Amino acid sequence: MKTVKIIGVPEHFNLPWHLAIEEGAFAERGIDLQWTDIPEGTGRMSQMLQDEETDLAIILTEGIIKSITEGNPTKIVQEYIGSPLLWGIHVDYNSPYQTINDLKNTKGAISRFGSGSHLMAYVNAQEQKWDTANLQFKIINNLNGAIDGLANGNADYFMWEHFTTKPLVDDNTFRRLGDCPTPWPCFVIAGTQKFLTENNTLLKHVLEVINTYSKEFKSIPSIDRTLANRYEQKLEDIQEWLTITQWSQKQLNINTLKKVQDSLSTLNLISQSLKGSDILY
Repeated sequence: MKTVKIIGVPEHFNLPWHLAIEEGAFAERGIDLQWTDIPEGTGRMSQMLQDEETDLAIILTEGIIKSITEGNPTKIVQEYIGSPLLWGIHVDYNSPYQTINDLKNTKGAISRFGSGSHLMAYVNAQEQKWDTANLQFKIINNLNGAIDGLANGNADYFMWEHFTTKPLVDDNTFRRLGDCPTPWPCFVIAGTQKFLTENNTLLKHVLEVINTYSKEFKSIPSIDRTLANRYEQKLEDIQEWLTITQWSQKQLNINTLKKVQDSLSTLNLISQSLKGSDILY
């Protein structure tokens, strides 16, 4: 058995990986795929790729592109989710803020710098026509940190995936003031340069398995109920999420890559743009 280490967020997007592991689809090909949940998200995962603590990661597109432009020896292997991510903009339930515009010049909670919650705060600010130079942040590490941070006033708002935070909206922990979708496909599969250089055939097998599972995922009988049970979501929320989510089995489009880099550059979040061959495997 060949060991492959892979990381991702503990969210419903990644259930195809868990089903493939549980059903022995990787083991059948001689692969011991070792999955680790990283609740801190993309900033932490980028660091783990850089430090070679993992071989592969299911990671936010804009986050890993930023990290690669900063010297992370990692490449994007392919898209994983081809549809945008819906980022909910949340405040504490008892917060005085009522509209997104009320959040101008307030402090955003972020899991860490370079994370999706950090980068999307800039995208949202640009859409609201705020001066991004005035953005302020408080690092809260993860979702539980955000709950505490908003409740005790250390931060004013928090952007996180709409459906993951929906139970916290339903139980009056958070109020959602609106949503900000990513302007590009949201999740990609990324691998360290070392792993990709040394394991070309192994990678092909991993991709063949996950692409088969992701392609057929929505047609699995009662998959909506399975998701709702495993991720403690309301069935109707999962059904809505499934209608707007598309899994992808192809490489990230070069024009999409340019769009992401152009956006990050305009927001002064990256200092250089790289050519496709420097980022895409």
